[in-house]
Amino acid sequence: MRHGRTKFHAALLQWYDAEARDLPWRRTQDPYCIWLSEIMMQQTRIDQGTPYYERFLKRFPDLQTLAQATEEAVLKQWEGLGYYSRARNLYRTAQILTDQYHGRFPESPEALQLLPGIGKYTAGAIASIAFGVPVPVLDGNIKRVLARLYALVESIDLPATDKRLWELAAATLNVKRPGDHNQAMMELGARVCIPAGPLCFSCPVQRHCRAFSASLQDTLPHRTPKKVVPHHEMVVAVIANQDAYLIGKRPSQGFLGGLWEFPGDRIQKTEGCEDALRRIGEEMLRLKVVPGGLVAVVRHAYTHFKVTLHVYRCTAVKRRICSDAHTEYRWVTPDSFDQYPFPAGHHKFLKLL
Repeated sequence: MRHGRTKFHAALLQWYDAEARDLPWRRTQDPYCIWLSEIMMQQTRIDQGTPYYERFLKRFPDLQTLAQATEEAVLKQWEGLGYYSRARNLYRTAQILTDQYHGRFPESPEALQLLPGIGKYTAGAIASIAFGVPVPVLDGNIKRVLARLYALVESIDLPATDKRLWELAAATLNVKRPGDHNQAMMELGARVCIPAGPLCFSCPVQRHCRAFSASLQDTLPHRTPKKVVPHHEMVVAVIANQDAYLIGKRPSQGFLGGLWEFPGDRIQKTEGCEDALRRIGEEMLRLKVVPGGLVAVVRHAYTHFKVTLHVYRCTAVKRRICSDAHTEYRWVTPDSFDQYPFPAGHHKFLKLL
């Protein structure tokens, strides 16, 4: 670092103290609130996640309330944020902390990482922000900042580079104010050292930046080219019997675990939508399904793939289900849909039923 670590720390924290956004989890050192915010803001924009954070905290204001809830209630409160394994891990961790840790968070990063859903980054954030432990953190924003500060030309998503970035994060850390330092680095990456068109002339640590000195700020960091995202065509059977619709609960473990959904499956190359609907009835539900009209065609993107949902109304001649494709089935009326946590893709057509 060209002009010394002490001057870098002073410039960074002076800027952060004056310019930091007033976010609700920054008004407290309560480890529960910090843990919740860190888990919730993973893969979620702050402007999108903040209302969820405030609603979740109102519903589950402390660790004990969360631990005493049902998993379904937690998933329902999480509904719309995606990555539902985060919510299941929150629930499991709350129960473990209540049962085994007397309702208190451990302070060391090593102990925190033993809890479900808490990795190296989250453990460092909780330890440094809530307890003042001098430990670094490394998220996407900080990776970008460090790659430019030190002019790293290697792809930042390679394991060797990741190890190097953790070393640089530790070497750059302000051990006197570790929590503020880590948040300042994240803030810098989110607002100034942005991915495209970094605002270098507004940067408080510009004079310390090797990429800026070499006019490399617009080309760094380097990343490995992304793979093509797969796309799946799926059919969804909205099966009615009298005034109720059939929904199934997905297994707790795995993709969209614990959520409720209308039965569906990928459309095979050799079949059309109506053939797929009949197959779902016969093979998945052991139920005779009569396809009806198209409700909607819904497109939705997950992290690793995209789907197009062809949603059809169907009828069933009986209500008895014989299937292990879901852990539980229920016949429910539309006025009770809001009691169940559904995947985000389903919310795009629920109001049409």
